[in-house]
Amino acid sequence: MPVSLLGAAEIRRLAADLDVTPTKKLGQNFVVDANTVRKIVHAARVEASDRVVEIGPGLGSLTLAILETGASVVAVEIDHRLAARLPETAAVHGVADDRLTVIDADALQVRSLPGEPEVLVANLPYNVSVPVLLHFLETFPFLQRGVVMVQAEVGERLAAPSGSKVYGAPSVKAAWYGAWRLAGTVSRQVFWPVPNVDSVLVGFERDAEPRGSEELRRRTFEIVDAAFQQRRKMLRQALSAVLGGSAAVASETLERAGVDPTLRGEQLSIDDFVRIAAL
Repeated sequence: MPVSLLGAAEIRRLAADLDVTPTKKLGQNFVVDANTVRKIVHAARVEASDRVVEIGPGLGSLTLAILETGASVVAVEIDHRLAARLPETAAVHGVADDRLTVIDADALQVRSLPGEPEVLVANLPYNVSVPVLLHFLETFPFLQRGVVMVQAEVGERLAAPSGSKVYGAPSVKAAWYGAWRLAGTVSRQVFWPVPNVDSVLVGFERDAEPRGSEELRRRTFEIVDAAFQQRRKMLRQALSAVLGGSAAVASETLERAGVDPTLRGEQLSIDDFVRIAAL
């Protein structure tokens, strides 16, 4: 039988059955609109042959929309009650047992994923969205593309180009892995409870080849953190501690990397930071 989606009344009934009250601590805002979850899946270009990982499936509204395409899903859920109920919900809505795998765990602690899914689709909790995304991209090189729904401020920062007002450490670290884009906006009214922030969809495509080794990535991220911890300072000052201990040594290193020491962190691209780290 075809897969059917959850409606607002059923979502509230499921939550009541499980004694689940959405909490700010876990960043739980459940999507109660079928058109919205289909919009997310469409933006992610999910097809029947895809293997998808979903972080924080909650009661399963987005999960069912992904499964509706014929794709298989590995769902990572931190709430034990929700993780235990999801397979039953999927079965009731027409999903075969072999197309859904549920991992009952904190996404930040997950180190392996069955089937090596290549697509990431998620409605990410606002409070941990960037750490979770970076953890998954670092840990699972087989993830090739994805679309996530995040707080608008976070999404705009992830997709920001160098030089923009919202460009920061998350922008640079995300760019290490590939290209990011804003893929749509989402109304507050499709959530239960209604959040007090706007949401956006952000898409990414992983680069065909890695930028460098794990050692180079760590070094690059260390320099990025130092640059943005003191973002009002010129790079020769902000990076002095990580580039030799003095502004003079930092200036010399920056010049060798082809970077003006009087610039600030928000003016540098990921390529600039990588060149500095390589030295």
